[in-house]
Amino acid sequence: MNPKAVKLSPGLYLVATPIGSARDITLRALDILANADVLVAEDTRTLRKLMEIHGVPLGDRQVLSYHDHNGAQMRPRLLGLLEQGLTMAYASEAGTPMVADPGFDLARAAREAGHPVTSAPGASAVVTALTVGGLPTDRFFFAGFLPNSSGQRKTALRGYADIPGTLVFYESPKRIGAMLRDCAEVLGADRQAAICRELTKKFEEVIPGTLADLAETCAARTLKGEIVVLISRKSSESINEVDLEELIKEALTRQSVRDAADAVSASTGLPRRQVYQMALKLEQKE
Repeated sequence: MNPKAVKLSPGLYLVATPIGSARDITLRALDILANADVLVAEDTRTLRKLMEIHGVPLGDRQVLSYHDHNGAQMRPRLLGLLEQGLTMAYASEAGTPMVADPGFDLARAAREAGHPVTSAPGASAVVTALTVGGLPTDRFFFAGFLPNSSGQRKTALRGYADIPGTLVFYESPKRIGAMLRDCAEVLGADRQAAICRELTKKFEEVIPGTLADLAETCAARTLKGEIVVLISRKSSESINEVDLEELIKEALTRQSVRDAADAVSASTGLPRRQVYQMALKLEQKE
């Protein structure tokens, strides 16, 4: 479908781009890319290719590069263009701008200068991984990339150990094995986790298991592509079996076995399989 000719109000538009499949872009994003006065991208080649795929004409508009290495130099220039009353679209390399993305500083500077900042939401590797990873999603903490060195990585993990929610990390294929070994050592080898890689792409894969299992998997095979790692919250060690049964029974008065297991697992941090099996037995007794 060809983008519409729409009139945009002056300001900065943060445009989410696909994390894999090019068809995951939104119609609104295409409209903004087709009508903005100025186009800015973390990688101009990626944006040009995306616009070409969807038939968005570039015309005589310039595509300006903005990334971590040139941000300090480029921001004054981009703010100057906004001061002229132009409409500007910023597209990240993949996913939603501002999430582990250099667009954060640009958007903050634009807002501080009094320019409207609008989001055209879309794909996000964090949310996509949470939807397919099989771990509780009621509360989660996104920590981006862990430090490269093992010592600094372990120190960072100790700070995340007791967060009452699913932990979400980005990781590179080169470091995934070492990262998981450190996670198993610091967070506990039996802690449930999932590797989500190449999301929305041809070779998409979700590998569930304990941190120890996943570390062994990475030692035995080479993983490729973009990787998101999910790690379950710390299990509640204080809850006994009687209390757990009561929680499940109470949940079963309002929900199905599946939903009750999800709710109790999320609230206690216990593995969903363990809670589901107990809920199933209690339901059968009733």
